[in-house]
Parts: sequence; structure tokens; C-alpha cells
Amino acid sequence: MNMFMNFMIAAVLAGTPLLFGTIGEILNEKSGHLNLGVEGMMAMGACAGFMAGYTSNSLFVAIVVAFIAGVLGGFIYAILTITFMANQNVTGLTLTIFGVGISNFVGEYMLVHSKNNSLKLPEQITAQLSNLSIKGLSEIPVIGPLLFQYNPFVYLGVFLAIICGIYLNHTKIGLNIRAIGENTAAADAAGIKVTKLKYLNVLLGGGICGIGGAYCSMVICGGVW
Repeated sequence: MNMFMNFMIAAVLAGTPLLFGTIGEILNEKSGHLNLGVEGMMAMGACAGFMAGYTSNSLFVAIVVAFIAGVLGGFIYAILTITFMANQNVTGLTLTIFGVGISNFVGEYMLVHSKNNSLKLPEQITAQLSNLSIKGLSEIPVIGPLLFQYNPFVYLGVFLAIICGIYLNHTKIGLNIRAIGENTAAADAAGIKVTKLKYLNVLLGGGICGIGGAYCSMVICGGVW
């Protein structure tokens, strides 16, 4: 039983960044865009989130900055594929190369100019990234450790998955987005603001990918760049 529980807990922790990336890509694909730049936007979010946390001592600021970095990556993709109608596959792969490259550049620059040539998140943030303990629920045998003893990123990912599911399946905007993804010309003929909604979803998806990147640099890497 202990081996099974440890396996499930490890699977949840390892799958959390994939959850963020998947949510972001689903938002892109529902609007008719295959964004292969997910890894690049996650890399940008990883760098921006880590550096923001390192300089501000605030987990909230780190998450917000990671989201903004992902949005900027999504904006680059949106400008090229929606406005200028560039090839989606080529643009996405280029965004991945760009995102990983600029993140490595910024990270190395900060590393060289840091004290002792090392970057480590402040203890205030690492404490906030520790597993939460929900009184009463965390003590439940089996279910407690499996569901109620994770770091804040895990619960944020689950929350965003639920919200995005409701957004796409149970709102008017979500229905319009799905219509755009299925048949853009028909959606445009029906009076749906295609370009506006495409931009909205691509940018939102990019921001969520950026948060997933922050999880990688701040949690998986142990808070050390």
C-alpha cells in the first residue's frame, strides 16, 4: 500500500507541469491553433517566475510574472499566426527555440551577476512551496495523503482545469471558441468575433503554460536555478 501511495503521489507531482501545459494547449487548439511552442512558453515562465520570486520574496508575484511571460510568448505566436497568418507549425517550433534560448540567456546572466555565483529561492518562498496540510482532511487514511497534502501549484492546476472545462463547455464564449475551431468561416459568417476570441484564447493558454514552467524551476528543481 505504501508503495502504491508513493507512486500515485509522485505521479501527481510529476504530472502537474504537464497539466498546465495541456490546459494551455487545449485552449489554443479549441480556437483552431496547433501551438507547438508550449515548451518555449513554459521556459519563459520558468525563468521569469523564478527570477521574480528570487528578487521579490513573493510566491504570488512569481506566479503572476510567470503568467505574464507566458502571455508574451503567446502574443508572439498570435501576432504571427493570426494577424500575419504564418505557418502554425513553423511558428510554434520557432517559439520553442526562442523561449528556451532567451530563458537560458537571462538565467546565465543572473547567475553570473549573483552572489557566490548561485541562485536559490529565499526561504520565505520555499516555505510557501512546501506541501499544504489541510486540517482534518490531511489526516484521513489513504485519501488524505493522496488528495490533501500537495504544494499550492498542484491545487492551482486542478482549479484551472475545472474552470477552463466550465469555460469551454458551459459558457457562450466557450461555445463560440469551439465553433471557431471547428469551422472558422462559418463562425465568422455567424457574426462571431473570430480574431478577438482567437487572441484571447492563445494569450490565456500561453499564460497558463508559463505557470507550468514556473513549477518546473521553483518546485521540481528544488528552488535552485
